[in-house]
Amino acid sequence: MKIHLPEKVNNIIQTLQASGFEAYAVGGCVRDSILHRKPDDWDITTSALPQQVKALFGRTIDTGIQHGTVTVMLGREGFEVTTYRIDGVYEDSRHPREVSFTGDLQEDLKRRDFTINAMAYNDRTGLVDCFGGLRDLEEKVIRCVGDPGERFGEDALRMMRAVRFSAQLGFTVERATREAVRERASALCHVSAERIQTELVKLLCSPHPDYLRIAWELGITAQILPEFDQAMAMPQNHPHHCYSVGEHILHSMAAIEPDRVLRLTMLFHDLGKPLCHTVDEEGLDHFKGHSAIGREMADRVMTRLKFDNATREQVMKLVASHDNVVMETPAGVRRAASKIGPDSFPLLLAVKRADAAAQSSYLQEEKRKKLDHLEALYREVEATSQCLTLKDLAVNGQDLIAAGIKPGPGMGEILKDLLELVLENPQCNTKEYLLTKI
Repeated sequence: MKIHLPEKVNNIIQTLQASGFEAYAVGGCVRDSILHRKPDDWDITTSALPQQVKALFGRTIDTGIQHGTVTVMLGREGFEVTTYRIDGVYEDSRHPREVSFTGDLQEDLKRRDFTINAMAYNDRTGLVDCFGGLRDLEEKVIRCVGDPGERFGEDALRMMRAVRFSAQLGFTVERATREAVRERASALCHVSAERIQTELVKLLCSPHPDYLRIAWELGITAQILPEFDQAMAMPQNHPHHCYSVGEHILHSMAAIEPDRVLRLTMLFHDLGKPLCHTVDEEGLDHFKGHSAIGREMADRVMTRLKFDNATREQVMKLVASHDNVVMETPAGVRRAASKIGPDSFPLLLAVKRADAAAQSSYLQEEKRKKLDHLEALYREVEATSQCLTLKDLAVNGQDLIAAGIKPGPGMGEILKDLLELVLENPQCNTKEYLLTKI
């Protein structure tokens, strides 16, 4: 098998080989190259010790030299070069107590997580595949290297990575690997919130976000997102729905583009339903107020998982607004866009479209036509640069002061009233007219 190595990667490998050392591209870059996917980065493994690597290259950074990793800088690009190593005992479900260097490539590969990530390549030797990674790529299987219980004991996050890789690649998780996850999922409590967040977002933004279902089946979400388990247990007996709350969430995520904010919004948009469930006299389920509760839950969960404030605020805003009724008139669209923000309104329409797509066939065509109409109305608002916010008003605070209004809270109320007037009648947004209304 021939893999095309980037020139700089080949340069590093050949420099190490010329000095008598072994060197290979290793891990995800080899996997992605075989799958004809563009690798995000290129890692290199070598028999050379870190100090020997440093001696061969002009610019290096001691990225993790205690674990054998040196970053070689070629121009502005950095490439991690790691010495073959054997990991010692793992004590915290993530870090080995110590590592020892080895001259045996196979010993280095056997400590890696999955067979598809445990292959190495250089042009001289070709593909080194000691554990059936190529076969598992062909069969579309995620399988641990060696004993899955040992691999997950070394780093509990690997359980999430198994599901994440299956979602990214559309692969199945092999039976023994699945069973080991089910048995050890509770160990995820030892993993930092930041690392869990990273894996969760990668899963949600994959081509198969609905594979979160696998994480639920294997007990992962019970540890990292128990709110989702409650949603999976909540039926929706109503003409508009054909799935449980959890299944609806899974289908809605698959119905929206793989944007971080949008996929997170769909994950959280109905999580509040189990907490406000009621049943009417006809036996139909209702979930009044679930948007506000969902906003609070999104806040708690995203704070718990250490999301950045900007992402958290945007998701909370969309979750809180996802069920709001938008009137099918130009003024109705202007008011809705003004309330949530002009930048967020197109996102809200995308959320509403995905929400509807994950419902039953009841009134489905009517829902689609309404959303099409709302999008057309908003495009017209954008195309004609109609006023949607206070900063778009033809008058500002200085204009009001010049007209004799004293600074203070009342000034803000006047500006809001003028904005309401303009949202109803865009043609009124002239300085001359608005000054007659103050």
